[in-house]
Amino acid sequence: MPIRELPEAPVALHIIGPAMVLVALGVGLGETFMWPRLVLVFGPQIRWLFLIGVSLQAVVMLEMARYAMATGESIFFGAARIAKPFMWFFFAVAILVYIWPGHISLGAQAFEFITGIGWLGTAIVGIILMGVIFTLAKYVYNVLETVLSILIGLLVIGSVIVAGVLGTWHELWATIYGLVSFGYMPKVAFGATWFPIIVGSIAFAGPSGMQQMWYTLWLRDKGAGMGAHIPRIKGLVHLDEEEETMPSRGFMFDTENQEEMRKWKDWRRWVSFDAILLFWGITMLVTIVFTILAQAAGQINPHVAGVIKGGDETASISAIAAAFHSVGGTFLKIVYLGFIAIVGWKGSFGIFDAFARGQSDMTYYFIPGARRFSMSKLYFGFLFGVMAFGILILLFGPADGPGAVLDVLAFLSTFAMGAYCVLLLFTNNLLLPKKIRPHFLVSVVLALGAIFYLGMLFYSLFRFGVVVS
Repeated sequence: MPIRELPEAPVALHIIGPAMVLVALGVGLGETFMWPRLVLVFGPQIRWLFLIGVSLQAVVMLEMARYAMATGESIFFGAARIAKPFMWFFFAVAILVYIWPGHISLGAQAFEFITGIGWLGTAIVGIILMGVIFTLAKYVYNVLETVLSILIGLLVIGSVIVAGVLGTWHELWATIYGLVSFGYMPKVAFGATWFPIIVGSIAFAGPSGMQQMWYTLWLRDKGAGMGAHIPRIKGLVHLDEEEETMPSRGFMFDTENQEEMRKWKDWRRWVSFDAILLFWGITMLVTIVFTILAQAAGQINPHVAGVIKGGDETASISAIAAAFHSVGGTFLKIVYLGFIAIVGWKGSFGIFDAFARGQSDMTYYFIPGARRFSMSKLYFGFLFGVMAFGILILLFGPADGPGAVLDVLAFLSTFAMGAYCVLLLFTNNLLLPKKIRPHFLVSVVLALGAIFYLGMLFYSLFRFGVVVS
């Protein structure tokens, strides 16, 4: 890689940044549905598994940032440097997993419960609205960061207020105690019904699937580290403006220069604040809040756990909505359903952008002839393509994709998480200069993460004949 100077890092203490985008994308069905469901069935002691899952994701986030900030390249480019088939695996998984408009459908259904407006039309209008927002933006990342930061702020602040109204000090203590109830696993949790769900819930503790990999592209557009030397993606109406030439590869700074190493340490402090306080802290806060809400729902409706065990997996949503209604009437019920609507829309908003970023990055660098188009044009090609596909599925097919395909998609999503732990071991220990490689213990954590995701996934597959869902 050509040598360039590392820019000065901003102040470590900050509120809005790429971590907020990752948090906004990652705080979704796992925190608001899957883990409350487990709490209703097994109690808050099951939450120690969430602590392990989200802590592992924080380590992954820091290691993704290590490669992206040191080189200005995405982790997909790093995968290609290791072995191009490795990169094409992620290219294919992204298409299989992330083209289905499931998030926006869920949000639109919640909106229908509030307004009575049919969810199908709302979902389609929501997708079109996303396209308009991205088209008019001068720089796509800026509007993405702003919109998602506002929405996650509304979700966090609103849910904390509601939990304060519904919850008790006892439920808060039980929630916190559950974080350290290491080893708690009821016998029924090891069965064919719940073991795959538990493994899947751990994978959905924070961002799942390829969301961590897309984080490297948001870092680049934020100008973090050597990403400052890479041009940014512009909105569609601004493409006629003069655009910088995209370099054919990333850059590296001189790790033998003490001043450059000082700036590198400043960048690591900046991203560590992102990972520990913003990402880990906000994700934990949201799941604590919804654990309290789940316990309150279980107190108000003691039969809900039995209903969920009987096969009604969505009963946790209706139970929490009923708990809201019992305390604050229709208003609080609407507030909760509004949270679900926000989760659904912001999920698709972030995923569609991330999908287009990842696919255009791999296309630009590794598909022959693609460089006659700018990165921004490729981005909008993939963005409008996935949006059009989503609308077609909403109109002519099941909202969450063919049922026979979903198990395979869930498998690939969790498989990708194990695969990117392996990928980080290679990229950060083989491609980076020795002075900025990860500590040995960090590599051990990544190896254990790969063993966990892949091991539990294949155990679930071969032991019970099912994959993580």
